[in-house]
Amino acid sequence: MPHLSFPPLLRLALAGFIVAWLAGCASVAPPNPQTSQATEPGRPQEQAPAGSVPPPAVSSAVTQPSDTATPLPAAPGEAGSGAVAPPQPPVSGNRAVVALLERARQEAGSGRRESAGASLERALRIEPRNAWLWHELARLRLTQGQYAQAISLSQKSNSLAVRERTLRALNWHLIADARIAQGDPAGAAQARKLAEELQQP
Repeated sequence: MPHLSFPPLLRLALAGFIVAWLAGCASVAPPNPQTSQATEPGRPQEQAPAGSVPPPAVSSAVTQPSDTATPLPAAPGEAGSGAVAPPQPPVSGNRAVVALLERARQEAGSGRRESAGASLERALRIEPRNAWLWHELARLRLTQGQYAQAISLSQKSNSLAVRERTLRALNWHLIADARIAQGDPAGAAQARKLAEELQQP
């Protein structure tokens, strides 16, 4: 077999190619990206890339139901009468009366005024001398357009509230509103004057 001879330059080029090829095969593989992203102890957590949207936070707050009783709806003309709002609920040591009053306010607030009136009348059968209950029933009748009955019930409340100036003032304001609705401005002015006198210190 004849011996092949290469020129010196060709041999040099061939040797460099072989060395480069061997160096490429011996190169180290790139690290695993999942392994390199692991958080080391004591290393601060990397911030999210700019422009990324964080997941929405879930609120742990729980809305608590309100235990406040719903007041009776305002009667026509009652909003600007200057009357003092009655306490919630009126003074009573009877739990059944308080429960009936709260039910009446809830019924009136949902538009069931006939049912509200029945609940107040049941409370009055338990405590017929509770002046606040008579006032609540008078307010309800005023919202129903029963003006004469509203006046009568307010007067009944006043007869039982001899020492309660605030309640008597509220009753006179209610009477004034009913008389305005009846077309009696003079009678309304007289009732309003009596209410203002009771509100003086």
